[in-house]
Amino acid sequence: MREFKFENRTAVITGAASGIGLELAKRAAHENMNLVLADIEESKLQDAIAQIEINPNRVTSIKIDVSLEEDIKKLADLAFKQFGGVHLLCNNAGVGMNRTTWDHSHADWQWVLGVNLFSVTHAIRHFVPRMLNQAESSHIVNTASVAGLLSTSGMSAYNASKHGVVTISETLYHELQSLNSLIGISVLCPAWVTTGIHTSHRNRPDRFGIHASPPEGLSSSYEDRMGKAVHSGRLSAKDMALAVFEAVKENQFYVIPHRKINHAIELRMKDVLELRNPTPLE
Repeated sequence: MREFKFENRTAVITGAASGIGLELAKRAAHENMNLVLADIEESKLQDAIAQIEINPNRVTSIKIDVSLEEDIKKLADLAFKQFGGVHLLCNNAGVGMNRTTWDHSHADWQWVLGVNLFSVTHAIRHFVPRMLNQAESSHIVNTASVAGLLSTSGMSAYNASKHGVVTISETLYHELQSLNSLIGISVLCPAWVTTGIHTSHRNRPDRFGIHASPPEGLSSSYEDRMGKAVHSGRLSAKDMALAVFEAVKENQFYVIPHRKINHAIELRMKDVLELRNPTPLE
């Protein structure tokens, strides 16, 4: 079994200013790793770093928009220049929004897919070739969602982005296996966790239509439901980080901390295999 070492290695984490990203950073520091932290909210990122118990010489940060390939390249260049290698890459940044499928504008799709999906493809392009040349074991964690395994109403763009992250992660896993690579990979699929994802619009860049019209009718009810669901999350961002680090140690691919969701995943798979119409999600 592959032995993965955290101590004195380097972790790169996007979306590190809050939520799951911040807890991943805290756990990496606890494991005595160097940190390269990225987020679009620079002031919150600096506040987050102040919460982490780590020698200042072992942490660096950068403000980036993960939907931009050039920003992800800057992140990779910084990490390899500063610490000489990357051993844990957490593609964690994400945004959420709620609309009926027909209420999603083109700009909505560009924003959600840009942050949630293309950020992962950019990172794979700019980190993996360099990680393949490293002599030490390394690991990639892509944050998807149970929305990458199910299809919940009012979340078309989000669902599509997270399904994309799951299948890209699975494809990358097979490719790395064919090379007998020292790079492991995990895909994190949480359900509702108390984070700020339901207020993602606060960081929506102008080029994606920051002043988009507020939702109405059914779209508005979906948005209200999401806000309530986020606040009702039974597992915390810290729980997600603990599950991720355990998965990295065990070289476990699927990380699904909310095990009660298994029934819904199984129902969907049976719908597919038995050619049934989709079973409504509760």
